[in-house]
Amino acid sequence: MWLFDCGEGTQHQFLRSDLRLSQLRRVFITHMHGDHVFGLPGLLASLGLAGSSAAGVDLYGPDPLESYLNGVLRTSSTRIGYPLAVHRVRDAAEQGTLLFEDDDFMVRCTPLTHRVPAYAYRIEQKPLAGRFDIEKARELNIPPGPVYAQLKRGETVTLEDGRSIDGTSLCGEERPGVSVVYCTDTVFCEAAIELARGADLLIHESTFAHGEAEMAFQKQHSTSTMAAQTAAEAGVGQLVLTHLSPRYVPGNPVTPQDLLDEAKAIFPNTLLAKDFLSIDVKPRCNSS
Repeated sequence: MWLFDCGEGTQHQFLRSDLRLSQLRRVFITHMHGDHVFGLPGLLASLGLAGSSAAGVDLYGPDPLESYLNGVLRTSSTRIGYPLAVHRVRDAAEQGTLLFEDDDFMVRCTPLTHRVPAYAYRIEQKPLAGRFDIEKARELNIPPGPVYAQLKRGETVTLEDGRSIDGTSLCGEERPGVSVVYCTDTVFCEAAIELARGADLLIHESTFAHGEAEMAFQKQHSTSTMAAQTAAEAGVGQLVLTHLSPRYVPGNPVTPQDLLDEAKAIFPNTLLAKDFLSIDVKPRCNSS
């Protein structure tokens, strides 16, 4: 399980959800403002107390992340009893190189325009193996069992009777993976558009309503319409607005619904983030 940003109260939300904190393996931090990092030391400490993270956790973020964590953990005499690695993202962001890659995913990042160094992340799922043709496997008298899993992955398997079977011959065409971009905090900028180009889902901050554009530029945050414009110019599949200012709570003159309506006027396929929202991300034919 991966986590993007860790504001105060994150672990309490874990307890209210169906997610298991023990499954956490990677945390990506966008920037060092408190609403994005104040929950991290406590969450990491809780993992250690539970003794449920023997595999370790990898952290990715701005340069000060490591010293911040070390300072909090040291002064509070907190011991993390599992492997913890901190990776600085600045070089990968500035050079346009991969930040992370494994068998299933690739992660890229880019610098944003904010009052402190901030980074957006793009997660790309690698192409998925084509659907396994069980009937064809049966016709070839391939015995069911663990060998099917190997063939589904496209591996070449030698059977007990000496036959060598190429798994790709039993699978259909590769299916495209999905791509998700997480973009906060930033004012409207070209870098965000380029990182989000062709993504299936863009999660973008929307701190202010369109009428507060001047304040957004001053504080280097985005309005609802800036987020929508980024989505439109990047050609993404779906936009989710997040990071709304508390001034827009229901009952105030401007509400979250107003921000959603502003964004949808520019980019119709827009949702408003909420606690425990789950989205089934589907690949688009023109995703890159």
